[in-house]
Order: sequence, then structure tokens, then C-alpha cells
Amino acid sequence: MKLLLLFAFVLVFASSIFAEESKSFALPTPDEERSYIGEGMLRRYSGYVTKWPQYRERWSKEVEKDQGAVVFLGDSITQGWRDDFKGRFEGMKLANRGIGGDTTRGMLIRLKEDVLSLNPSAVVMLMGTNDIEVDIAPKAIARNFEKIVAAIKEQSAETPIILCRTFPSSAEKNRPRETIEEVNGLFEAVVKGDPQVTVIDTWTLFADENGDADPVWFKDLLHLNEAGYRRWARALQPVFESLGLAEPEPDDFVLEEGFESLFNGNDLTGWGYRVTPPRKAPKKPRPDMPVFVEVKEDVAFDGLKESDDGRYAAMNGRLVVKTPAEGRRIQQLWTTREFSGDFVLKLEFRATPNADSGVFIRKPQLQCRDYPLAGPYFDLENYKPQDWNELVVTVEGGVARATCNGELLTDDMEVPESGPIGLEGDRGQMEYRRIRLKAL
Repeated sequence: MKLLLLFAFVLVFASSIFAEESKSFALPTPDEERSYIGEGMLRRYSGYVTKWPQYRERWSKEVEKDQGAVVFLGDSITQGWRDDFKGRFEGMKLANRGIGGDTTRGMLIRLKEDVLSLNPSAVVMLMGTNDIEVDIAPKAIARNFEKIVAAIKEQSAETPIILCRTFPSSAEKNRPRETIEEVNGLFEAVVKGDPQVTVIDTWTLFADENGDADPVWFKDLLHLNEAGYRRWARALQPVFESLGLAEPEPDDFVLEEGFESLFNGNDLTGWGYRVTPPRKAPKKPRPDMPVFVEVKEDVAFDGLKESDDGRYAAMNGRLVVKTPAEGRRIQQLWTTREFSGDFVLKLEFRATPNADSGVFIRKPQLQCRDYPLAGPYFDLENYKPQDWNELVVTVEGGVARATCNGELLTDDMEVPESGPIGLEGDRGQMEYRRIRLKAL
């Protein structure tokens, strides 16, 4: 009898402890939430109220295991990666902290326990769509976002923050294009000029010609299908690699006979900045105007891993043009040599979504960017978005002919008799590799 009473007591005691632990992760009641940080009423539908404590209690038991992970913070779209991240990002330590139905305030409230407690090596954020659906004002959404960024930065000024622009959806989902664009603009204003934050244009990545969710990538105009997750992964991978969070694929390229390499893969030897013509100050400056970098004297980066402003870097055998903190930063890197006569220039490039850049042939620019998203070549059949593409430029008799993966870009581009080869950064991240030239 005593044993039965003792067993019953243990069960009651254990149940009370479990109930207390579960209660600590429960969604705050409407009365309690008034004292919590952030703006906008928390959601109250049954699925969200149930998932909030279930997920958070499980995560609380995984804090030690997930130390130093790249943490994904978000709502159901992030939750959709599952814990295995669909087999993507091989070799990376990852932690999924997405809860379906969550808003920016919900993420702000749980940020310390669910994310910062892991001392993350980076935080990937996608948020805002549920706030819009329940009519939280865009400026309030942005203030919640600003507090999330500030909390991450307060814990560590070194932790990379990767901001994915809020995905397109549809007015029929109570997520109209205009409101999503407004929220994205406010988010970007918060982080503009902050080198700790990398913005990826995942809105353009998934939008159709009307700015709504493209059904090719979505199963319900809100949640991604499997092709959509693959597309998102390809957009993230180059940024992970440039931040040192993921190992790049080995490159077994062998230089062809007759070609000379213009980039050694280890540093920026042979490259530098050249003097730029002075620019007139605009009569009416706009907040969204790009920064045009002015260079007052030539500078070479021989033996250096990075340009003096850190914008161009040699890493992983690639010449990387990093995403500008200003949003748009127009700037060229040039060979210190000049090239005359006829030649063939070959290189490969990879662009993050809506990246914009160019290759300069003895000064004139040949557009080299994420073609299907930014143009001007919208109809390339062989182009591979967020993957490596080959650019071949043949200069003969002062005229350049260029192809991308074998498709013609131009065959009548006039170029000077002599000049350097240049690369430009504008927006997004561009990578170049296998840059080589053969005199004809």
C-alpha cells in the first residue's frame, strides 16, 4: 500500500513539474502579452497556440546540441524546411526555429530562448507575411524587426544576419503586393549601411510578372513547393560560402593550352581600382539612390586577399563581389594590365537573386547579371539561375562577340584598340572564377 501511495505521489509530482515546464513555454495570454516586448496582437488560432509550446519545449532540450548552428528564424515557410532541411546545405550545422503562423512579435518574444541561447554562427531570417495577413501596420512590423536585429547585434557584433526579403503572395491571401513591397522597403531601410546584414532578394526570386507568388514555386500562393525550396537553397548557398559557413564544391578546372589566367584564385594580384571621372551631385538626392564610388588615384591590390574597402575578395578560388551594405554600390575592379589586339576572354559567373553586375571589355560594359531576373537577356534557354554560367567574349577587329552558355548575347559590340578588363559590383553578390584570356 505504501509503495502504491509513493508511486502515485511520484506520478503527481512528475506531472506537476511537466505541467510547469509546459506552462513556461505556453503562448502568453491576451492579458499577459500586454507586458511583453513588441507590437501587434499575437495570433490565437488553435494550431498556433498548440504548436508554440510544443516546438519551444522540444527546442529547449536541444540547446546544447545546437550550439553554434546557423539558425533559421521564421514562420511556416521556414518550418517547412523540417529539421533535416530537405537534405540541403550538406556539411553545415543547422537549426530550424520556424513556427507556423508566427509573427514578428512572436519571433521577438522567443528570440532569446530559441535563437540567441544557441550562440548562432549566423541567423537566417524570413518574416512579415503573417503580420500582413492579420493587418499589423507595416511600420509596426518594421519596429519589431528592428528590435530583433538589435538584440542579435547586442549579443554579437560578429554574427552574420542573412535577411530574406518577404516572399510574394497574393491579395486573395490577404497579403497584397503593395503591402509586401512596403514592408520589404522598411526592413531594408533598417539595415541599410550595416555590413553585418546581407539582404537576399527572395521577393524577386519568387514573384510572377504581376508581383504575386509565381505558382511554379508555390503550392498555395503562400507556402513553397519542393521546387521552391530547391530554388531558395540555391540562392542561399553562395552567401553561406562567402561568409565561411559552408564549404564550396572543389574546382578541378585545368587551364587550357594557350590561355593565361587573369586571376590566381588566391589573392587580387593583377587587379585594382582605377581613377573614376568626377560625378555631379544630383539636384534632388533620393534615399534609394545607389552609391557611386569615386576613386581619386589608381590603387593595386597585389598580394591582398581583399580590396581596401573589403568589397572585392579572393576566396575559395573565386573573385567575389560582396553584397553592398548600402543596397546598391556601383564600383569597378580592373586588371592593372591593358590588352590590345584580338583575344578570347573566358570566365564563369554566379549571381544571387537579382544581382546586377557587368564585365568591361577595354572599358565598354557587357551586362553580366542574373539574366532572368534583372535582364537585359530575358530569354536565355541555357542560363542557370544561382548557378555557374560561362561567358565567352571574342574580340576581333575592334568588335566583341559574346555568348552565355553558348547562346548569343551580342555580336556587334565595338571596343577600343586597347584597355583593361573590368568587373563591376552593383547590387547582390557576384562571383567570378576561371578568368582567363588567350591572344589570337
